[in-house]
Amino acid sequence: MECWVVSQSKSWVYRSLMLMMINILMVGQTQGDCIVEERKALLEIKASHMKSYDSEIDDFLPTWVDYGSSTPGDGGSDCCDWERVNCNTTTGHVIELSLYNLRGMVDENMELGIQLWPLNVSLFLHFRELTSLNLSYDFLDKLEIMKTGLERLSSLKKLEILDLSLNYDIDNDILPSLSTLTSLKILDLSHTGLNGNYPISALENLEVLSLSFCYFNITFEIQELAHLINLKKLDLSNTWYLGTPNIQDCKSLSRMKRLESINLSGNSFNKSIISCLTALPSLKILDLSYSTSLGTSFPVQEFNDLRDLEVLLRRNGFSGTLPMEAFASFHHLEILDLSENSFVGSIPSTIQGLSSLRVLSFAENSLNGSLSDDGFCESQNLQELDLSNNMLHGSLPQCFDSLTSLKLLDISSNQFSGILPPSLIANLTSVEYIDFSHNNFEGSFSFSSFSNHKKLEVVRFRSDNDIFEVETEEPIDWIPMFQLKILELSNCNMKMPKGRIIPGFLLHQHNLRQVDMSHNSLEGQLPNWLIRNNSNLEVLILRDNLFGGMPLHMNANMKWLDVSQNHMIVGELSKLWVLDLSENALSGEVPKGLFTNTSKLGFLKLSNNKLHGQILAGNLSWSTLQWVYLDSNHFTGQIGIKSKQKFESLTLLDISNNFFTGLIPDWLTNMSSLSELVVRNNSLEGRFPCGAAFFSFLDISQNSFSGPIPSCSNLQYMEHLHLGSNRFTGSIPNFFRNLTNVLTLDIGNNLSGRIPKFLGELSNLRILLLRKNNFNGFIPRQLCQLSNMSFIDLSANSFSGSIPSCLHNITGPSDLVFLKRSKSLYSYDSSYHYESIIWGLRTIFLGGEALGIQDEVQYTTKSLFLRYKGGILDYMTGLDLSNNKLTGEIPEEVGFLTQLRALNLSHNQLIGLIPVSFSNLAKIESLDLSSNGLTNTIPSELIKLTSLSIFNVSHNSLSGRLPEMKSQFGTFTEESYEGNPLLCGPPLEKKCTTNPQVTNPSAEEDHEKWYDIDMTYFYGSSSSTCFVFLLGFVAILYTNPRWRRRWLDWVEDCIYTCYYFLYDLVWKPSMIFCR
Repeated sequence: MECWVVSQSKSWVYRSLMLMMINILMVGQTQGDCIVEERKALLEIKASHMKSYDSEIDDFLPTWVDYGSSTPGDGGSDCCDWERVNCNTTTGHVIELSLYNLRGMVDENMELGIQLWPLNVSLFLHFRELTSLNLSYDFLDKLEIMKTGLERLSSLKKLEILDLSLNYDIDNDILPSLSTLTSLKILDLSHTGLNGNYPISALENLEVLSLSFCYFNITFEIQELAHLINLKKLDLSNTWYLGTPNIQDCKSLSRMKRLESINLSGNSFNKSIISCLTALPSLKILDLSYSTSLGTSFPVQEFNDLRDLEVLLRRNGFSGTLPMEAFASFHHLEILDLSENSFVGSIPSTIQGLSSLRVLSFAENSLNGSLSDDGFCESQNLQELDLSNNMLHGSLPQCFDSLTSLKLLDISSNQFSGILPPSLIANLTSVEYIDFSHNNFEGSFSFSSFSNHKKLEVVRFRSDNDIFEVETEEPIDWIPMFQLKILELSNCNMKMPKGRIIPGFLLHQHNLRQVDMSHNSLEGQLPNWLIRNNSNLEVLILRDNLFGGMPLHMNANMKWLDVSQNHMIVGELSKLWVLDLSENALSGEVPKGLFTNTSKLGFLKLSNNKLHGQILAGNLSWSTLQWVYLDSNHFTGQIGIKSKQKFESLTLLDISNNFFTGLIPDWLTNMSSLSELVVRNNSLEGRFPCGAAFFSFLDISQNSFSGPIPSCSNLQYMEHLHLGSNRFTGSIPNFFRNLTNVLTLDIGNNLSGRIPKFLGELSNLRILLLRKNNFNGFIPRQLCQLSNMSFIDLSANSFSGSIPSCLHNITGPSDLVFLKRSKSLYSYDSSYHYESIIWGLRTIFLGGEALGIQDEVQYTTKSLFLRYKGGILDYMTGLDLSNNKLTGEIPEEVGFLTQLRALNLSHNQLIGLIPVSFSNLAKIESLDLSSNGLTNTIPSELIKLTSLSIFNVSHNSLSGRLPEMKSQFGTFTEESYEGNPLLCGPPLEKKCTTNPQVTNPSAEEDHEKWYDIDMTYFYGSSSSTCFVFLLGFVAILYTNPRWRRRWLDWVEDCIYTCYYFLYDLVWKPSMIFCR
């Protein structure tokens, strides 16, 4: 028995040894946990990419190294530890490869253009256990993919996920090869060159298919899709499908019994597509966002048969009231997104019937009214609520505190008012994202209401008034349980017992990415601990506070720093992308290292300081700078020469309001990237050079440029052109007819000649400034075609003739072009994205700097030469024809320019009456008719002009009683009427001699015509009429013998008739009397 046991033990040992030997043989081709064959293939993929782009940088896939590497942090020999590689922990085989956007790792400092990567796809055959392959945004070469055999990947039986998106060279040619990969379950071909039909019916195992942003431009191909019977999710967004399939094709969708989600957003389907989709038995999620062909009325009837839906209908152009009746029977509705439409009215209380809602968005509509207490408060499952960008008002319902599942609450950009109840916030302990910005809240809000919100990541308060304040220090030494990622407390009047200091709760924050505490008048030293404690801090906006003193510490991740309108000193800047030091009272010279040691700086703003020196002299080298603002300082010197290094990224340069001298160098206007150049108010001279730059904004006004206006041929993109206050001569050049996009045209100089008629063809023109030239002749009627004009200034010229009556055709601007320009913001790619059901991954960007130059013009109004800048130009309108030689009467039609805020017709030779139609100028603020020859009375109807603050009719020939001193006319002094000796009444000292009577001048004139006749004129006109008639009669008799004979016979008959009449009347009675 013992021998048997020993024998069995030996047998077990032998078997164990055999198994160990077999295992050693099986894994003999591995080193560590990595398969040698797969490791080599990975290194070949890396070498292929580096060779393709001639890249030898060390930080390209740094963990992918050969044997023998012992650098700490390297992956070394074990490829399973390499970045972008995931292995099976048991077998060591590579199962996932995430090779997306490899070019992005080397493209930061390289200009690679559209060079493609000739990837040998056969290298992936070495990964036998591969389940997921991501090659998106890798600029793959289609020909090389087909050459090396994409269809051979069909041998990878476990490959289920393939992502080829954002490879624009891939098109329909690879589809036959793709159709062999029958193991695929997830396929992403979005943003590729696919078009027309697509043979994908062979991939019957597909569960997820994305073809978004492929240009099919055909009728919806349902028959092909119906073969994908296992499909669960389909994305056909922005594929330019046309029309809607017929009913028979729609019925074939019933085969797709597992399809739960379909995205058809951004196409041109009409509302019948909704009826077509009722054939899908399991459909739960339907996205028809950005489908503007569904009509303006919400398709209530079509949705009746889709009662299990989660609906997304963002930006469809729907109008009217919210169609809540359409969703009354949707008992399973969890997501409802009707944002970015044109719905009006209030939010109906019937919303409470949708008790299953988890996500609701009515953002960016025109909803008004207040929120009822019995609306949202019944939706206990609500996790995301977005009501932003509407016109909702009133107080927030107290029952909001019952929405304990709420994670996202955005009510920004409305008109909510009242006090924010602390209890409302305190109970929302699940909230992660909250935005109350741009409302009308008042009173004090205690930030400590968030103290127990462990999940809170984003808090945004941006106040628009001075009656709302945020209290951050009460109760004293409170400790938050949250770790914020985003904090925005702008213009929140942070008042504390210790003064206006940095909030104390920030001492406990260590994960901040973006902080905006601008416009709070915070004071003292900015503690560097705020930056040191938050090593991931990317954005710090402290604009318009009272910080000063010590240099600011920088961390490695800081990209955006705005400390403008403070008194701060800034330290290390080498890692910054955006730097705004404007309005800090900085003095001295700018360190040279600011331009040479900031390798990533793209935005630099030093405006409105006291800096000096020759900052643009010498050999310039701005390799990364795109937007440079040096305006309003004391810089001097000439503009130097460009460095041999790359300088082609500069997009905007503003050096206005300095003391630069000399010429504009040719290299500056030859920069193809430069689109905005402002050199206003310097001492630059000579001729302005035409270059290769395609300017959209060019302001060279208030310098000493001379010669004729340069005839640059590449100004077709010009929107704002300022040439005024220079020494240009000659006339307006003909090439100006090519400025079809121009909005502002300022060419006030010493030009002469006539205004060319083609200016009336510049249909986009908003501002025309031609003051202080020597133009003559009539004002061309073609200017009346410029219906969108807001400013016309033709003052101080030598125009003659009358004022064109057609000016009433200028109705004013129809859209806000200047306001849109001022809202264009510089953005950056943040590392933090808030993940939302309704938004997906959303980048949050605080603050922001307006990009581009805000247009600025000077215009005389209210007797002052004022500057108007930015969005105000969309609202300010004016007409200035003063200081010319205009004659005749003021046309009644001028009174129909109802948008006018300033009208100046002074210092001309105008006569006649002040038109009564001027009473229609309801928005007029300044009306100057002085120094003309106007007569009669001032119309009493002008009292209606309640916005009028400047009224000047001095030095005319006006007479009669002044309008009653009511409304605005009660504010005008004698200066408004001086030089009119026949005027009387207050505020003049001269009193009127007769009782005030309300007369109608036109009626008086009609009455006088009955008795006050000019007799000389009457006799003269009568005699002339008779003479002409007699002359015509004689001419007819002379030329026609027959009529002449008949006339003489008729005269003879008349003579005989008269003779016998007199004979019978006189002679016969006398004879009888004699007898």
